[in-house]
Amino acid sequence: MATAFLPGISHSCTNFPPPAPAPEKSRRSVRPSLRRCRSGAGRFRAMVQQQTFQGPPAAYAREMERLSAKESLLLAFKDAGGLQSLISGKTTEMQRIDVNERIVGLEQLNPTARPTTSPFLDGRWNFEWFSAGSPASFAARFVFERSPTTLANLLGLDMLLKDGYSKITANLRFLNSIESKFFLTTKLSLEGHMRMKEEYVEALLDTPTVSQEVVPEQLKGPLGQATGALEQLPLPIRDAFANGVKIPLSGTFQRLFIISYLDDEILITRNSAGAPDVLTRLESSPASAPSDTVI
Repeated sequence: MATAFLPGISHSCTNFPPPAPAPEKSRRSVRPSLRRCRSGAGRFRAMVQQQTFQGPPAAYAREMERLSAKESLLLAFKDAGGLQSLISGKTTEMQRIDVNERIVGLEQLNPTARPTTSPFLDGRWNFEWFSAGSPASFAARFVFERSPTTLANLLGLDMLLKDGYSKITANLRFLNSIESKFFLTTKLSLEGHMRMKEEYVEALLDTPTVSQEVVPEQLKGPLGQATGALEQLPLPIRDAFANGVKIPLSGTFQRLFIISYLDDEILITRNSAGAPDVLTRLESSPASAPSDTVI
């Protein structure tokens, strides 16, 4: 068949249409997930970890929605003033509503079908939000009902889940120079795929430690006298004081709760009244803390 030649156009090679674009693959790069290190109570520093998602477009969109909901919830905690504002009662009604709305939104995107048996559950978690009936609220009230908020400062509130037990640790500072810890141990038992039962076991108020570098001059004299008085006590009493004050709680309180959301970074539980507790996983646990022993 004859080929028509047009002036001004080179016919030295055969022109083919450009190749069709390759079909879109299911591998998609997901927005960096949120990894955070705590630089202090209620303060956050964002870290990112690049993820690659494989799956259909609908699943990809849901994963993007879930990551966005997580970030939105953490920002709501920050806007509400964090744990300090929650404990001191400074969190406003509008801030509580905003946080609860974002909690509900994230729960609807829960990726873990059986959270009570998930390997994500064990580990050390940090409290970001808690309800009136949770063990975290009990630990905070135990301390601050006995100490004015002007004298006591909560440095952090975390929970270790391990071997069917939980240990909640409240890190405290008094007069900006005396540090102590309050431990609350509870026993956990499985009640279903989402439901667990919690029984209080014991509480322990650790012996305070004093940082001499930051003690005000007017307090160094009384603290020195108190230290000398302790050294003159009989050895059994001195040892008992050095090991902290234990408060047996077995049989005094128990509760049922459900795990409404769980992934590798966030844990949300709700008590029988529907009030939520929200925890975020800590990047690492203290290497030498005896609190890692739960019971």
